[in-house]
Parts: sequence; structure tokens; C-alpha cells
Amino acid sequence: MQTIGLIGGMSWESTALYYKLINERVRDRMGQLHSAPLLMYSYDFQEIKDMQYAGRWGEAAASLTDVALRLECAGARAIVLCTNTMHKLASDIISKLTVPFIHIGDATAQRIRARGYRRVGLLGTKFTMEEDFYVDRLRAHGLDVLIPPADAQADVNRIIYEELCLGIVAVGSRDRYNEVMAALVAQGAECIILGCTEITMLIGPADTSVETFDTTAIHAETAADFAIG
Repeated sequence: MQTIGLIGGMSWESTALYYKLINERVRDRMGQLHSAPLLMYSYDFQEIKDMQYAGRWGEAAASLTDVALRLECAGARAIVLCTNTMHKLASDIISKLTVPFIHIGDATAQRIRARGYRRVGLLGTKFTMEEDFYVDRLRAHGLDVLIPPADAQADVNRIIYEELCLGIVAVGSRDRYNEVMAALVAQGAECIILGCTEITMLIGPADTSVETFDTTAIHAETAADFAIG
């Protein structure tokens, strides 16, 4: 198997899921006591959040790129950035690597297209929903992307940062997400992208009338499949 380099800690709650899901996928495919060869760097997420909200994206890009290169030098044969939001800086990281970068947006879009959907509803942090870096990546795969209105975006974002990243899973927050997803379906969304790696802690397939695509699971499975070869 090939070694995968994980850039995690954004938040550690979802990075723990990556570790579990990657190894479960390897075990299920290979059997016996097989598990994935992994290298991981885990950030202090408070530092990353401070950069995000202060708009210090250049500083964040330099830091993430440095970590990716260190993982590559340590023997990683592919890099996995364990967060949707920081894929805003994917092009900066990719430009310095000589090994593949497994993009969460590509993996998710490919899975959606394989299921035959074209019009998707997107949930994520405010950066993922408001900005073009993620939506445009999905559109490049032929997807039509719907995002919630501003008030719903604010609630979705708040629940991610103030609850899920702290390991808090609240019934009221699940109800709010269900309302937001129902509104997207009413607008024509054929499926919902759980476009933040923590959302899978709160929302499952039974929470909406359409199929959900868990970016954490999809990204982890794609990484495991690369490791197996």
C-alpha cells in the first residue's frame, strides 16, 4: 500500500473520523489485520480559525503548503486535506507538490454524478457556501449548485463552529439543519452535500427526503482506495 499524508485538526473531531473511516475501508477491502499506512499533521484549529476570520489567507496558505511538503518529504505518496473550507487554498498547495492531492470537491462531485444527480444543495461553512472556490469546483463537473439564503447560512455556519467543532450535537440544531435542507429540496435540489467535515456528526440519511453525500466519508474512502492502489 501507499502512504497517505493527512493534514488534519480542522477540527480534530472530524479528523478522528477520517482516521477511522480510512482504516475501516482498508480492512473491508483487504481483510485480515490490514490497516492504512498514514502520516498525519494535526493543527491547533483555533489558529486556523483566527486566520480565516481575519482574512489572513496568504499566511494560512503558506502554513498548509509547508505541512504538505513536510508530509511529502516524510514519505506520503498523496496528500489529503481533511477539511472542506481550507480547500480554498488547494491550488496553492498543489502548485508545490510532486505527489497527488486528493481533492474533496472532485471526489464528491464524481460520486454525485455516478448516482445520476445534477442539481445539488450545499451546506458548509460560510466560506464554502458564499465563495466560488468550492461551488466552481462542483460546477466544473456539470453540477448545478443551490445554497441557502443568508440567514440560513449564518445558522449553519454558527452550528459548525460553536457546536460541532466542540463535539456538541444538539437536537435543536439538527432540526434547524432539517429546515434548511427541506427548503433546498423545495427549490429543486435532488440531493444534499454535507460540505463540512463535521456535519456528518449531526446529519444522517434519515434527516432529509433526498440522498445526502457525506464529504468526510467520500474523501476518506477515496484516500483509502488510493492507498490500496
